[in-house]
Amino acid sequence: MTIWHGGVVQDDLNPEVVSLVEAQTVPFVLIDRSYRIVSANQSYCESFGVTREQIIGKTCHEVSHRSSVPCHQNGEDCPHQAVFGTGKPHEVIHTHFDQLHRPEYARIRGVPVHGRHEVRYLGEAVMHVTDPDGISCDDMRMVGSSPAFLHCVEMLARAGESEASVLLMGESGVGKELAAQYLHKRSGRRDKPFLAINCAAIPENMFEDELFGHERGAFTGSIGRKQGLFELADGGTLFLDEVGEIPLTMQAKLLRILESGEFRRLGGTEVLRSDVRIVAATNRDLLALAEAGRYRLDLYYRIAGIDVHLPALRERRTDIPALADFMLRRMAGSGGKRCKLSEAAINKLLDYAFPGNVRELRNILAKAAAICRSHVIGAECIMLANPSAGQSLVRPERMSASVPAEPDTPVSQSSIAEMEAGYIAQMLQANNGHRRNVADILGISERTLYRKLKRYGLV
Repeated sequence: MTIWHGGVVQDDLNPEVVSLVEAQTVPFVLIDRSYRIVSANQSYCESFGVTREQIIGKTCHEVSHRSSVPCHQNGEDCPHQAVFGTGKPHEVIHTHFDQLHRPEYARIRGVPVHGRHEVRYLGEAVMHVTDPDGISCDDMRMVGSSPAFLHCVEMLARAGESEASVLLMGESGVGKELAAQYLHKRSGRRDKPFLAINCAAIPENMFEDELFGHERGAFTGSIGRKQGLFELADGGTLFLDEVGEIPLTMQAKLLRILESGEFRRLGGTEVLRSDVRIVAATNRDLLALAEAGRYRLDLYYRIAGIDVHLPALRERRTDIPALADFMLRRMAGSGGKRCKLSEAAINKLLDYAFPGNVRELRNILAKAAAICRSHVIGAECIMLANPSAGQSLVRPERMSASVPAEPDTPVSQSSIAEMEAGYIAQMLQANNGHRRNVADILGISERTLYRKLKRYGLV
């Protein structure tokens, strides 16, 4: 058996077990029933920037999680408990910390390994899901370590490796397009185009033209040939957001191309082919729509080869502080001031239900950073839009902290508008007048930004 002397493990493993550890091409570690590391291969040591001597005898959660307690005590699915409890392999997605103390997602496959005297060990193979920046998208990022979030990442990673169509389900604002981009980057189509269309934003009479394109003279005003999204995305991924809003008249035509890969441009006779993987997203119950006769059931089954639920922000509240910190840092990198949240502000966010999810969180933080007079955002700067979501509405006229000299002095609505106008002007200058970038930072549409620019005389 493994013998301990002064905290140092004296290795008494079978030669076959030692060979098993060393033969692994991915980081691999052997752990005993007390969470202690008894053996590790060179790849594992390099991943965490340590030597074997430095980690033998330490607990696995201390090395990989920088935690003093096992991961199951932090709410994570623990392969140690599963393997020692059932004697069967177990696979999960975890957040680990690399040698530079950066969080990264890793797929952990735990297997039972038997040593001398029938002693059981946990053998863990660590497969990195992505590098720390590999799931970034514009000014957003998939950030989190909650069990709900990690399960979602695991499902997305597995779906990405498949060629099946994927249906992303979840409330508005949970980050479905970001998840679709992550799927694309994890797929064999990663070097091909990723194109997206918001099905709710396309007029019904323009839908076919957007998807399939047209030939010159197909309709009044068509002076040249136009390639549709299926043609442009050939070999890659087409993301159909708000897929529940596709007009019923278009659903049969969409189903045909999904089944045959063939289509014609509007006004054309040539049969074209396109090899496109569909990732669709919706916040509606498509089966209920199908029962009501407003959605084709055969189309539903075609796009829902794999369905993945994206958790609402209230289902992963422990991720809110990390998400908020990342968003504030990204806002500062776009020309804004560097702000951080006070403990009271964090607690206020944690108590809120976030009906608008991650998109709403970003909008709240953008407003708070604009209103905050210092570099620390207090709870009074957190303006929540939904008073029924577990918090009372913080009204602008009671934003006392924005007047430091007299904490209880009301702030007029006009001064709030002035601060917002100043912040928008600052963002425009920092982004060289690019309205799309500024709209993304503020968490609003470009059209809404334009209305604000007109209101504040900035155009």
